[in-house]
Amino acid sequence: MAALLALILYRALFPSEQLTRREVNEVVASAMASATPRPPDAVQVYRIIQPSIVFIEVEFEGGEGNRSGGLGTGVIINDSADIVTSFHVVDGARVIQVTFADGSTSKAFVLAEMPEQDLAVLRAFNSPDVVVPAVLGNPATMQVGDDVYVVGNPFGLYGSMSAGVISGFGRSFQPSGSDTVLEGLIQFDAAANPGNSGGPLLDRNGRVIGIVTGLVNAGGGNFFVGVGFAVPITSATSGGRGSPPY
Repeated sequence: MAALLALILYRALFPSEQLTRREVNEVVASAMASATPRPPDAVQVYRIIQPSIVFIEVEFEGGEGNRSGGLGTGVIINDSADIVTSFHVVDGARVIQVTFADGSTSKAFVLAEMPEQDLAVLRAFNSPDVVVPAVLGNPATMQVGDDVYVVGNPFGLYGSMSAGVISGFGRSFQPSGSDTVLEGLIQFDAAANPGNSGGPLLDRNGRVIGIVTGLVNAGGGNFFVGVGFAVPITSATSGGRGSPPY
């Protein structure tokens, strides 16, 4: 289009002159060189979701007053700044602290929980000044091989992104140390590690299609070897109608 407009403008300014093939090539080359390419999908996805990502830190109290900590990720889902995350990230936590994309922090509490789907909804006591809810997608429209992205806080590295594809649907997974078997999961191969739990699985348009719940490592280690699972985001709604579980 830029090249065509340049040609039209040239002919309007110099109607009596005929363009040579060389001049035409130069006009087209100049227009192409000045055109700004569209950012890659991954760049756009990150720009869309980053304001909605939440860093979660938890503190647990064990026997004899011993305390331990944990990390996770959450994603803002509405204008009230409610946060969806994995239930196992906050299960039994004595203290929950969240850090929003603008750097503001707040203590938070569990507003609703769905242990059978490894999902929980948190609410911060103090919300950020600007709330940017994520856009929820429909995992039913996805296919094996579709591009997906994971954004979270692996090992505490805030706002890290990885890319991959959907590897399967309808998977079952039993988290380590749990009697609950999660059903109907999305399998993906985008890198996910401790700290990614509770973060969003995104389609190429930056819409949340799942919540990262766990990974499988045949060697028993707690690091990624290519198989991750996410709970479909429709499991966090009432019959998939868009209503939150509370």
